[in-house]
Amino acid sequence: MALVAGVDSSTQSTKVVVCDAETGQVLREGRAAHPDGTEVHPDEWWRAFQEATADGLLDGVASIGVGGQQHGLVTLDADGEVVRPALLWNDTRSAGAAEDLIKELGGPQEWANAVGSVPVASFTVTKLRWMAEHEPELAQKVATVLLPHDWLTWKLTGALVTDRGDASGTGYFSAADGKYREDLLVKAFGRVPELPRVLSPDDSAGRTPDGILVSAGTGDNMAAALGLGLEAGDVVVSIGTSGTVFGVADKITPDSTGAVAGFADATGRFLPLVCTLNAARVLTATATMLGVQLSELDELALSVADSGGLQFVPYLDGERTPNLPDATGSLLGMRRDNMTPANVARAAVAGMLGGLSAGLEALRAVGLVERRILLIGGGARSAAVQAIARELFAVPVEVPAAAEYVALGAARQAAWTLTGQPPVW
Repeated sequence: MALVAGVDSSTQSTKVVVCDAETGQVLREGRAAHPDGTEVHPDEWWRAFQEATADGLLDGVASIGVGGQQHGLVTLDADGEVVRPALLWNDTRSAGAAEDLIKELGGPQEWANAVGSVPVASFTVTKLRWMAEHEPELAQKVATVLLPHDWLTWKLTGALVTDRGDASGTGYFSAADGKYREDLLVKAFGRVPELPRVLSPDDSAGRTPDGILVSAGTGDNMAAALGLGLEAGDVVVSIGTSGTVFGVADKITPDSTGAVAGFADATGRFLPLVCTLNAARVLTATATMLGVQLSELDELALSVADSGGLQFVPYLDGERTPNLPDATGSLLGMRRDNMTPANVARAAVAGMLGGLSAGLEALRAVGLVERRILLIGGGARSAAVQAIARELFAVPVEVPAAAEYVALGAARQAAWTLTGQPPVW
């Protein structure tokens, strides 16, 4: 039996699954936590990987792939040392830089045409501009720029490589053309540092010192799509630290409004995606406000047929997009007779899902046609979320069995690299 492994290096933790390469059956799993925050030293990811794979987890593994959180900025000096802690996707200090870059290129449409997406604070290109402006002495030391999954692949193999899926979230790689836009790097950073070579979906990055084959790896959303085996008409609504809505497409779908990011996927197709910072944490924040556990929030939300006129606008973390600068949350429609815990709970769930429903509308506007919704992520385990989602979305909603889909997708990619054929799990 050939074994493959998949790594999910997410914002919060590292998860590793070891699978049968032929069937995809998960045989072993490991996990380790990351520090909290919006910046972290990459060494923490390596520590977590080593902890998660301790005690022989990778014994007998022939091939491994890494799925990592998108957009984060990892900077290395000429000696391969980390210049500063990595700025993660959810670090919004570069929101002003995003607005400046949009104006400097001539507006949102120019960015959409150039790279398929309009940059926001999460994108790597905006973090490079912020670093150049606010940390010029550190910026001068930068010789190489990587994404989180690239850095882990480099630690495993010594190779500076990436894939088109994760590269498409930088803001300086054109998914349509399959090329870096060095002119945009010069505009953002003043020069072009060394960048990882972009591999094809089934290419190998090399081998570990122990001889394990390492696949190209990809971003977390691309890996999740691969793990779910998405086909045309499948749209994923993922409710975790962030909320994402995405589906596969055969051609790029540039959106000048900036709502839809025109990413590439991990198979050679595209992955138009909408992201919000306000997802599962809306539920935990509301539960805290009401002084209840999440299970009790579920019960409260399901105890009433509607929210009694309350409307929850859930921008609790602020979106910091061109359309919603410094947005904050609101509870609207309050009356003395409807301010009950049950109505507030119902409004919070509906408000959070309403933001994701707006994401689905944005995907439809760029031509995506859905036949079903796949509801995944920690928030998808909520009975209230499942029930209200089926009311809000106008197509069938399915809740796949709970699984580490990012890690599974990375394992599928590892199997593809090992055998030369996409697995049929």
